[in-house]
Amino acid sequence: MLSLRGYSPRTVESYVSAVEMLCRAYHRAPDQISDAEITAFLGRRVQEANWSPSTLNVVVSGLRFFYRHILQRSFQAVEAALPRPKLPKRSPRIYSREEVERLIEHARNAKDRMFLMLVYGTGLRLTEACRLKVTHIESWRSRIWVDQGKGQKDRYTLLGERLLDELRAYYRCFRPREYLFASIRKPDQPWADTTGQRAFMCALRAAGLPNRGGIHCLRHSFATHLLDAGVELTAIKQMLGHRSLSTTAIYLHVAEGRIGELASPLDLLKQEDH
Repeated sequence: MLSLRGYSPRTVESYVSAVEMLCRAYHRAPDQISDAEITAFLGRRVQEANWSPSTLNVVVSGLRFFYRHILQRSFQAVEAALPRPKLPKRSPRIYSREEVERLIEHARNAKDRMFLMLVYGTGLRLTEACRLKVTHIESWRSRIWVDQGKGQKDRYTLLGERLLDELRAYYRCFRPREYLFASIRKPDQPWADTTGQRAFMCALRAAGLPNRGGIHCLRHSFATHLLDAGVELTAIKQMLGHRSLSTTAIYLHVAEGRIGELASPLDLLKQEDH
C-alpha cells in the first residue's frame, strides 16, 4: 500500500521497521498491542535509545500509517499522550568550492569521482543519482531528466559543460548500459544508496574534510553556490524538485556571510557636485 501511494523505498523501509520494532518489544502481533503499550514503548525508546525528534517523528508516522490504514484503528490516543516534537530549524551546512574540488580529487577511483561530480554538479539526491540512467542525459539540451524523484515527481536539472565532458569520458571508459552506476553483482540494477554514501565518506576521509551531514551536503552546496552566483531562487527550486519556494529559501542564509562585502544603496548613489 505504501508503494501504491507513492512513498519512496526509504520511507517504506522506515515505516516497516517501526512496526517490526514494536512487535519485537512485546513479542506479539501489532493488532494485540494496546494504545497504552504503544505509548509506553515510544516513551522508553526516547529515553533509553536517546532518539532525536526526527527519529521519533519517523517512527510515529510509520505506526500511525499502519494502525490507521492497515488495521483501521485510531491512533489519536497515542498521539495525544505523546505529542510529536517540532524539529529544530537549522541552516544547511555546505562545503566551499575549494573543498568540493578537494573532495573530488580524493575519490577512490574514477567511478566514485564521477558520482561525486554528478551529485554536486546537478543537485541530485543520493537515490536519484544512484538510479540515473544513460537515457536521462539530454546532452543536446544541456539538461538531465530526473525520472520520478522524491514525491514521485519528474523534473529537469542542469547539465554543465564540464560535467558533460566528464560524463562522455566516463561513458567511453565504462560503457554503462542502462544505469550510469550499475551494481557489480547485478549489472541490471543501480547502485545501492549505501554504495554512493560510501564513495562520499571515503573521499571525505582521504581529503581530511569534516563531515557536515553526509553526501546530502553536496546538494546543499550546489544550491548555495548557484544562489551565490546570482541564479534566481525559482530556478534553483525547480532543479531541486522542491514543492514550496519556502523550502528553497533556506539557502538564502548565504547572504548573511556576505553582508560585509555588500555596498550600501547609499554608496551606489551618484554624488552630485556642489
